[in-house]
Amino acid sequence: MPYRAVPELQIEQRGPVAVLTLNNPEMRNAFSDAMHVGMREVWEHFALDPSVRTIVLTGAGRAFCAGGNIPAMIRDYEDPQHRRETMRSARRLLDAMAECPKPVIAALNGPAVGLGCSVALSCDIVFMAESTYMADTHVSIGLVAGDGGAALWPLLMSLLKAKYYLLTGERIPAADCVELGLANFAVPDAELLDRAIELAERLARQPRQALEETKRALNIHLQRAIQAVAPFALAAESESFCTEDIRKTVENFKKR
Repeated sequence: MPYRAVPELQIEQRGPVAVLTLNNPEMRNAFSDAMHVGMREVWEHFALDPSVRTIVLTGAGRAFCAGGNIPAMIRDYEDPQHRRETMRSARRLLDAMAECPKPVIAALNGPAVGLGCSVALSCDIVFMAESTYMADTHVSIGLVAGDGGAALWPLLMSLLKAKYYLLTGERIPAADCVELGLANFAVPDAELLDRAIELAERLARQPRQALEETKRALNIHLQRAIQAVAPFALAAESESFCTEDIRKTVENFKKR
């Protein structure tokens, strides 16, 4: 049977390039439970589909990904079993993206926040629209930066800078993301997707085995970081839901 993505994901194939779009613009492409499931499963589909050589990941609407879905976050606070499933899902997503053998190019059309940052930084090459930014706001709302930030950011920038941006939650404009090592290119907004697809097509013309196995070799560094850091970081993030700080955050969300 042909693969059918969840409604929050849209797949368009352009020759050897698959364009995967986070497609819940009303919620700024925040991760619902369904999107968690879909984003775990889609990478195996791409890995096994011989017609797909490279993947471009982008977002619909004004955001790339706002991170956690507020209704799901409230449920994590209220329902320990749902919280455990969310933390396990976050780990499986990190593993699935790290294991995908085909190059993945992120095209950040809008803000990448929280888990959205981790998804972007799990890609192999990152383009950002000049007008946008990244921010990991876990700590600012009372959560441990467990679903990728603590593991991934120190691989890409100095440890001191990773600490500063994760502990403050400060927004990082596109040009600064490039300077820090969180992105490869900041490009005019109107050129973003074309530039990402152009590079994806170029990579698709590279020798398949050499391309994919070089990516696999490089991702061993990423996988080791995930294996070393994620178990503690996600457990600590789960414990964050028992604090007074997150209770205040949840109450503020409910008032909205």
